[in-house]
This record gives sequence, C-alpha cells and structure tokens, in this order.
Amino acid sequence: MTGWRLREFHSDDLDGILHLWEEVRSSSIEPVYALSEVIASCQKDHAIVAVHADEVVGAVVGRAAHDQGWVVFLATTTSWRGRGIGAALLAALEKKMAPHGLAKLSALMPEAETRVDAFHSQGFELKQNLRYFERRIPVQRQELDSLSELGGRILPRDLWESVAGMRSEKEILEQRLVLPLAQPDLAEEFGVVPPRAVVLFGPPGTGKTTFAKAIASRLEWSFVEVFPSRLAADPRGLAGALRETFVKISDLEHAVVFIDEVEEIAAHRSGEPPSALQGVTNELLKIIPAFREQPGRLLVCATNFIRALDTAFLRHGRFDYVIPIGLPDEAARLAIWHRYVPESVIDTVDLPLLVRRTAGFSPADIEFAARSASQRAFEAAIDAGGAGRTLDGARGPRTEHYLDAIAGTRTTVSEEVAAGFLEDIAALARV
Repeated sequence: MTGWRLREFHSDDLDGILHLWEEVRSSSIEPVYALSEVIASCQKDHAIVAVHADEVVGAVVGRAAHDQGWVVFLATTTSWRGRGIGAALLAALEKKMAPHGLAKLSALMPEAETRVDAFHSQGFELKQNLRYFERRIPVQRQELDSLSELGGRILPRDLWESVAGMRSEKEILEQRLVLPLAQPDLAEEFGVVPPRAVVLFGPPGTGKTTFAKAIASRLEWSFVEVFPSRLAADPRGLAGALRETFVKISDLEHAVVFIDEVEEIAAHRSGEPPSALQGVTNELLKIIPAFREQPGRLLVCATNFIRALDTAFLRHGRFDYVIPIGLPDEAARLAIWHRYVPESVIDTVDLPLLVRRTAGFSPADIEFAARSASQRAFEAAIDAGGAGRTLDGARGPRTEHYLDAIAGTRTTVSEEVAAGFLEDIAALARV
C-alpha cells in the first residue's frame, strides 16, 4: 500500500500547490516558472496531484503547445520523497496530455536541481549543450484594451540608446529615475525610495518629450501622454476628465504618464473670484498625492516656463526631482549631426565645423538645419539633371549645404532665454 493516490487538480488544491512551491524555494532552488504561471496552468492546462489523507504531497503541472508538451512544475514534499511519487505523477501527466498527440514532452530544470530520478525513470533524456533564453513581456495582454482607451502605447525598446549625446542629462535620469524603478528591491536595500513624479524643465526644443519617452522605453513600461487641450472638450470639464483619466491609468500595472506644457494647467493661482483654470490646478494637486501611492508608475511633467508654475505644485512631497534639460554640448551636437547626415556622405562632411557653427542650437534646431540641407541638395541635384556628387562620387548634401542651412536657421533659444534658464537652475532645480 503506497499511502498516497493520484487525482486531477481541484481548485481547493491551490494551498497545497503554494506549499509545494514555497518548499522548493526554501531549498535555495528557484523554479523556472513563476508561481503565477504555475497556478494559471493548474487552472487552464493540465495538473495532477498526489494526496495523502486529503493533503497534497506532490504535484505535476503541464501545458501543450501544438505537438510540444512542457512540464511546468513537478514537486514532492520532503517527507514523501523517494516513494515513486514523482515518476507516477509524470506518467499520469503524459497519459492525460496524450489526446493532444504530443511528439515530445520536455522539462526545464534549474541547473542546481539534483532530484531528477523521476525523469530518468520515465525515459526522459538529459540534453547537453542547450541554453535557455527567456524574455518577460512587460505589458500583459489584458492591459492592452485599457492602454488603447487612454491613447497610450508601447514604445520601441531602443529609444534610450538612440537619444544622441546629452550624456550628463542621461546620467542623471538613469541614476535618479530609471535604476531605482528598474531595481526596486536593491533600491530598498539601500534605503532609496523610487521616484513617483518628476518635472523636466528647460528651453523649447531641448528634448524633454524625447527623454520622457526614452525613460518609458528604458523601463519597458507603457507610455501615456495626457493632453489637457483634448481633455478640455470633455463634457465633464477639464478637471473631471483629468480625474477620470488618472482613474483609468490606475488599471495599468506599469506606466510612465507624461504631461507636456504642464504650465497650462498648473500656473500660478490668482484673482478673485477663482477662475475655472484654478479648479483644474486644484484637481491636479489632489491627483498627484494619490498617484504617488501607486507603485509601478512615474509621472513626468515638462515645462518651458518653470517660473509660471504654481509654487504649491513644485513643493517637496509632490515631485521628487526637478531636473533641467538644457541645450546640447559639443559631444551631444556631434552625436545629433551623426544621426541626420546620410551615411553615404558622412566621411566627406566637416562635422567638427558643423558642431562649432551650431553652438546654442537645440536638438530640434539641428534637425531642422540638417533636413533643410538635405532638401537643398536634393533640389540642386534635380536641377542639375541628377548630378550633385561629392568628390568621391557619392551623391548627397555637402558641407556647404549644411553651412547655408545653419545660417538660415533661426534658433529657438535666444541668449536671454538661455541666461534665464541658468537662473532657473540655480533657483528651482532639484536633482
């Protein structure tokens, strides 16, 4: 008499599965599949349990994909090991999955796992020279409807790397924002509280929106941009629509929420009687503390005119950091030019000269000048019947095209605005 019996999994067995899971982990062996995956397969795929006096003493969980079967979980309680339960569970699982017409049943085991007799006894072969690759999809399928309703999106994974130059700004954003949010357990160990809300400020066209998107890309979180101008048309009014939007955002597991030109809804409150816009500012001031209580979220507000923001908006406790995003330095300008000069002519263009001539240019200014130079070169080539080649025979814009375009570009940031930005850094920045 074995003292145990096998039967199919019942929902009442979840506590037993959890106990087995914890027992495996207590042996310093991390299971390949997460507990949530095991439980999901118990309920939707195939699971067999071994019970003794209604106590779960072993379990096997499997799932099928086309003609390939996978053992998701196999465990036996310590006191019942060595009694053939594991082998019996595997045999029962294979029988239960037989209607799928499986050509192969496979199992992934942690390298440190030594209790593999059950697999050997059931004819499983150990495959050598294999590597296991895994990537967790950051946004689950059930979130996509909510994200679509909000007008949010999943951004490409390489945006962070594609932000050219701006090394000092990237370092600050990565160290203060990205790393604590990406590694919360390590941050907690060092007493670091991951940020919940930040303000990016600086002159127009310096890349604040690009940085907000890059942060979401780096974290692999959903990106939701809130447009106050669109919400203003809502029948509930701007304040009500803003409140409802943030309620919907709470349905997302992880999200970077971006509000550009936030001064439009968070400007200095003044005047008697209070204006309708003051009600919107009050609503936003109420939303932020509630937003901060939810983990896995980051609010990024951007402004070109930080002095216009209400003093209560910027106080400690609402925003963790107030980070300046300024004009690109020489290294950043060189990287930006590399992005826009065609590869076919980049070796023939005097990039150091372009970098010197665009001191005081914003990234948007450089992009405009680069595209303008390409257009001029294109038109000249058309007029010349397809000519317009460089000395080495490559066709495309030349240095003189870029210099002409730079000379014809009106910079976004005046000397007065640049000087005011430095004053704002001294008075308001918090990094």
